[in-house]
Amino acid sequence: MNKSHKIILFLLSTLNFTHILDFMIMMPLGVFLMPFFKISPLQFSLLVSAYTISAGISGFLAAFFVDNFDRKRILLSAYILFLVGTIACGMAPTFYLLLFARIFAGTFGGLIGAQVTSIIADTFSYEIRGRAMGVIMSGFAVASTLGVPFALFLANRFSWHAPFLFVGTLGFILVPFIAKFLPKMNSHIGTEKKSFLQKTAILSTVFKNKTQRNALFFSFLMMGGHFLMIPFINPFMINNVGYDTDFTPLIYLFGGVASFISANLLGKIADKKGKLKVYTWCLLAAIPLILTITNLPAGTKSYVTLAIFGVWFAASTGRGVTGTAMVSNVVDSSTRGSFQSFNSSMQQLGTGLAAFVAGLIVTKNSQTNALIGYDLVGYLSMFTLLCSLFLARKIFK
Repeated sequence: MNKSHKIILFLLSTLNFTHILDFMIMMPLGVFLMPFFKISPLQFSLLVSAYTISAGISGFLAAFFVDNFDRKRILLSAYILFLVGTIACGMAPTFYLLLFARIFAGTFGGLIGAQVTSIIADTFSYEIRGRAMGVIMSGFAVASTLGVPFALFLANRFSWHAPFLFVGTLGFILVPFIAKFLPKMNSHIGTEKKSFLQKTAILSTVFKNKTQRNALFFSFLMMGGHFLMIPFINPFMINNVGYDTDFTPLIYLFGGVASFISANLLGKIADKKGKLKVYTWCLLAAIPLILTITNLPAGTKSYVTLAIFGVWFAASTGRGVTGTAMVSNVVDSSTRGSFQSFNSSMQQLGTGLAAFVAGLIVTKNSQTNALIGYDLVGYLSMFTLLCSLFLARKIFK
């Protein structure tokens, strides 16, 4: 990797940090938002899924025009509007205004992931793309390690509004650096811009191509299976297992450290040993951990819980790195932006549907606030991930 490659990776991983953190902090804030707005687990799951479903819809619609423009311009414009939505979340006085702000942020956040992935795929060859994706995915690890614990500290110290204002402010500090140092990304643009009808033809081609169609469904299952259990981790650990609010940030700290190590290490291993092989290892390692986490008994020793979550975060991140790298290779550069928008849309829809389904399954004991049905969410998560493995071995083997 040369110097320009490293600058691109640093900028995009930092941007990814703020983008992912905005999504991640909503889930552990459930213990603050449910009593503050007096809402049910289902209403809270709507706050989570509203972002991802709106992101999925916008990502799908964006696929019809993004390849006609410089990827940098699309990325920067979407990022600024996403930050506006994030700050609006921090200022929302009611449940419905917060819901609207999440939809607004998700609408533009849905354009970001596809552009980041497309820029990486255009810039780095497939032989080193696992390593590059690992660096980008480390934004997830840093968000878990530093961002989520700090966001929970702000929520405990001030209010639930503070984490959103923190993310929005940090993002606006980053904007001028992206504008200055990220190069133009327009080599994919042909001499003639594709019309809407031509883009529609591309969509038709994607869904007629069995490999590309299956790759999109694979992304849907991969993300949906993972995020089924995510929204209610914090409430379950506090209300069911019995930990206090000062302990739960440590889960994200330990998990984030493990994710950061695995994102970079497993990305390199995947480039050498095979991305499908590493994906398989990570998924099979995660299955018993999902079963354990969603059935964790009250009074479990804190060090045991931290160890379980550390390994689970590491396996989940390795799965995300390798899965994303494999999907990026099923299409060439000229239509990669459109395909990645479709792919990002499927990921967001999978995430949003997973959060909504989890909200339908999980209920709350009105007397103890303990969650009921979280174990069922775990079983559904395991089944969905195993389906993704079956499909991955058909597509990428």
